[in-house]
Amino acid sequence: MRPTLASFAPALAAAALIASAAARDYRVILDAAPVDRAGQVIAFQLPLDAPRPAVLRDASGRSCALQTEVDGTARFIVARQQAHASLTFTLAAAGAADGPREGVVVAPERGDLKLSIAGQAALWFRLDRDTVPRTDIKSEIIRAGYVHPVFSPAGQLVTDDYPSNHPHHHGIWTPWTKTSFQGRSPDFWNMHKKTGAEELVALDRTWSGAVHGGFEARLKMVDLSAPAPAVALHETWQLTAYDVVGATPAVRMFDLVATQTCATPDPLVLPEYHYGGFGFRGAGAWNGPGDAARFLTSEGITDRIKGNNTRARWCYLGGAGADGALAGTATLGHPENFRAPQPLRLHPNMPYFSFVPQQLGEFRIAPGRPYRARFRFVVTDGAPDRARIDAYWNGYAQPARVKIAPWP
Repeated sequence: MRPTLASFAPALAAAALIASAAARDYRVILDAAPVDRAGQVIAFQLPLDAPRPAVLRDASGRSCALQTEVDGTARFIVARQQAHASLTFTLAAAGAADGPREGVVVAPERGDLKLSIAGQAALWFRLDRDTVPRTDIKSEIIRAGYVHPVFSPAGQLVTDDYPSNHPHHHGIWTPWTKTSFQGRSPDFWNMHKKTGAEELVALDRTWSGAVHGGFEARLKMVDLSAPAPAVALHETWQLTAYDVVGATPAVRMFDLVATQTCATPDPLVLPEYHYGGFGFRGAGAWNGPGDAARFLTSEGITDRIKGNNTRARWCYLGGAGADGALAGTATLGHPENFRAPQPLRLHPNMPYFSFVPQQLGEFRIAPGRPYRARFRFVVTDGAPDRARIDAYWNGYAQPARVKIAPWP
């Protein structure tokens, strides 16, 4: 007779009791560093005999959400770690007071993908190609596969889409501009030229959780100047949003990893050029020359003319909303990005910037050699604070090393 699940119940219950009895607490220790760090995403392997479900408690006894994957990788967020100070957390069994947290929720809405953090709308990923703000949008520039809108913690809009002066700009997007492919010169950025396009292929995965949530999607860059449309690059996006509890001031934080691979045996050649590859278009209220858009780079440059073509670890773009309140986004470039710190394109009269490795000369994306770009976005209200943004970059580029030790 085939055994039933009920026949295993006593054994399963006994195993659970043994596992519970064998569970032990641990200390999770984060090494000190000579710099302030903020928004650290800390990952470690959960010990096999650790409590399940588990929670982290800081030195004051406050609980920190812990999100554990099927493979045992656990992640949590450290809002702030001061220079020269280590941090110690206790990994213990979760109690009734450590009930489920909303964290990051990813769900479809109005044909697009909505990411909410702590119950507030944070950003959308555009899935519906036909969603346009006006009827005068030309068909050749209508697309999907980008991030817009993005909101600050106070609800201020910090991105724009199909702006009237450059309707081919789309929140956060990643096409190349000046290229050479199979002897042709497709432009995937300026889709109105009809020589190239960046298109969404599919949304492959979404996830939600108490600490992080996000999605994975596939895109492609299509050469429209060929006798028949030809895919030059395949691209994957992995976007992960985080619930950064305890940040002062409050932040919305998310990571983007864009990986591009050749779709044919031929490389995509990227000659020296002044923009393309990554773009951030700020809110429409910041449009125009002067101080309507506020720029700040990691090198302390606030003048968009002087900052253009300079290299930077991060770039902030912000401005005032309709009610006069300031908000903006610091885009942090990972130190492992190609030619980091990458040069910047800061537009002289539009709220737009680009990280541009090709400003430093020609390079190519070749078969078998994927191009990967990693960015973290820190969205805040109020005026930008250079020291605070530096701390977020330190937390992104150099997160603390983790030590796990049994306790007591």
